[in-house]
Amino acid sequence: MIISINPMPSLKEFQLLMENTDIFLNNDASNRPQYYKKRSGSPLEDDVVKALNHCAKGTPFENSIIKVSGQKFPDIVAAKYYGVEVKSTKENHWTSTGSSIMETTRLSDVERIYMTFGKLGGDPVEFKSRPYEECLYGIAVTHMPRYLIDMRLKKGETIFDKIGIKYDELRQMDNPIAPVSRYYRSKLKPGESLWWTGDSADESVSATIRLWKNIPKEEKKRYTIYGCASFPEIFGGNYDRYALWLTSQGIVDPHIRDQFSAGGQEKMTMPNGSVIKLPAVYRRVKNNIDYFIYVIVQQNNLNSNDLSYIDSKKLNNKIIAWCNAVSLESPIEYSTSMDALCMLFFNKSYLDIISSLNQ
Repeated sequence: MIISINPMPSLKEFQLLMENTDIFLNNDASNRPQYYKKRSGSPLEDDVVKALNHCAKGTPFENSIIKVSGQKFPDIVAAKYYGVEVKSTKENHWTSTGSSIMETTRLSDVERIYMTFGKLGGDPVEFKSRPYEECLYGIAVTHMPRYLIDMRLKKGETIFDKIGIKYDELRQMDNPIAPVSRYYRSKLKPGESLWWTGDSADESVSATIRLWKNIPKEEKKRYTIYGCASFPEIFGGNYDRYALWLTSQGIVDPHIRDQFSAGGQEKMTMPNGSVIKLPAVYRRVKNNIDYFIYVIVQQNNLNSNDLSYIDSKKLNNKIIAWCNAVSLESPIEYSTSMDALCMLFFNKSYLDIISSLNQ
């Protein structure tokens, strides 16, 4: 990278450079619109570099403007400290999909960035430049979360205004996806879910799609048990939230009910010696107690893979809370469900467990 021999130019000087570059590009585009209609990507970046160099003559930016090679952000650097990201559309509007919100390829020396946007469709062909953070209104997801560009945004309409975090603060976070996903999750309507992020800030999601029938047996077991432990309404026959979550993991199951109801009813001997019949989903608990406890530990941040080091009373309270949530959803009588689940986890009735926890 070429380092300018001039003192660091001011932001006002950079703003003036960008204003003059817009004037130059728009004048050139009015004289030869067909040339620009055919430009995009790297060739258009070359055009912007030429315009910047022309407008930089006699300014502190002269001889300091370069196009950055490789997949770096931004596309152009001026006086080492300033950058220009070039985007365009072949349509007759001022919107497009921008760069990744992760900015993992950002040049470390560049602090202030402008967006130069070419509207190459319609008449006239036109260029507009603005501070980068002032023209980003939302997030779209391709193979990664990317900013959405609108060069006509008004003050207070950026994605940073919406989530309440400044651009420079967000870009320096270890996990900038977390506050963005929280914002979009807060806007979800009933029955909706974010397909591109999990329920926790650090949960990864799959980039591929698979059919449930092609999933290995042990992996199916893990997803089913995780579903039971995470979505109590499954015990009442409501699979909507689980289906949305499973889709976020890249799995489609057109017969999702079968994961939980296949195999008929489950017989269980109760503390009083009576035998009852429970929905088949209770068998998923009975046959996978250890994994259920592991999921509950992880979901409640009890932070240990060794159960012997976990506060047993705290863990038991979490298990009771889960049993309660399930029993409220289950079609069988509440007390029957609670007794059955407590028998599976503690080999005691619900009332006996409550009594021991209160001692």
